[in-house]
Amino acid sequence: MPSTLGTTLRVTVFGQSHSPAVGCVVEGLPSGLKVDVEALAEFVARRAPGRDPWSTPRKEPDAPRIVSGLNPNGETCGAPLAAIIENTNTRSVDYNNLLTVPRPGHADFTAWAKWHGSQDVPGGGHFSGRLTGPLCVAGGIAMQWLAARGVTVRAHAAELAGIEDVPFSALDNSPESAAELARQVEALGDGRRVPVIDEEAGERMVEAVMAARSEKDTVGGVVECVTLGLPAGVGSPMFDGMENVLARDLFGIPSVKGVEFGRGFAAARLRGTQNNDPYEVRDGVCVPVTNNAGGILGGITTGAPLLVRCAFKPISSVMVEQDSVDLTTMEPTRLKVHGRHDTTAVLRAVPVVEAVCALAVADAILTWPAE
Repeated sequence: MPSTLGTTLRVTVFGQSHSPAVGCVVEGLPSGLKVDVEALAEFVARRAPGRDPWSTPRKEPDAPRIVSGLNPNGETCGAPLAAIIENTNTRSVDYNNLLTVPRPGHADFTAWAKWHGSQDVPGGGHFSGRLTGPLCVAGGIAMQWLAARGVTVRAHAAELAGIEDVPFSALDNSPESAAELARQVEALGDGRRVPVIDEEAGERMVEAVMAARSEKDTVGGVVECVTLGLPAGVGSPMFDGMENVLARDLFGIPSVKGVEFGRGFAAARLRGTQNNDPYEVRDGVCVPVTNNAGGILGGITTGAPLLVRCAFKPISSVMVEQDSVDLTTMEPTRLKVHGRHDTTAVLRAVPVVEAVCALAVADAILTWPAE
């Protein structure tokens, strides 16, 4: 069962929700990067569980421990970097009733169909959102490498429970829009509790999430991510294009059910004259005036902001009774989920989307750089 992403910068994720630890092995990191361990820990903590009322009550410190790949000066040394996050607050007994009765909407059934009862069930095993912790470790390091090259990756909860945040000012590539986008990106980096641009919208999102939680239900939404500072020419056509690489990696995040770039599906309702991005010369460089393409054409970056959105389904573990089947008897049964679960994946997924986008972008720069 491979759990690896990347071509030159390769990341393998290992562990299960209730195993002693989860972790990652990162190969291909350029040597000489001084890893800011404190900044990395702060980034990983943004997705840690048990810190907010809409999150699972399972509290984990999620303190990453790098066990190889750095020299005594704390710099990447060319060897594979390995890191672990210990699981310190598991409660596997909560999942006893799921050993043979799969949760609707969850991977319990497909895991049983593939591994015939040998799969690790508690906490969702290898399908758990717990595995996004190591992704944040690897992605946080990639973000530091990108930042040293003037590339910034930032995401926000664009929509949650039907409530919309202000979108990134990234579809217009004018200098005025670029200035507004820079302001939005800076604001999101101030440590705000809810990762949104419009904090009033964030308050309404929290109210909607808590209302769903009181009804023992869950909600979904959309995370929007932008990458700034990429030059034109990064990527490859056809099957190794920027969209291909990003989509493949982003679909590895649990609960992601849709990915779109730039105007995305809205482009299907436009005419070519509306959707095309005209060009002009600025400071001696050819640039697109608008950015309906989301910063990518033919799988290669245009130099405009790279804009991607991910749709997250509602968390599958709801606390109301649902219809299921006992897989040992093949008889219908009713299932009520126990345990500690999130009400939404969206808010804790914002740094995960940043991490995965950073890994994909860094890998593309290393594999298919602008020539």
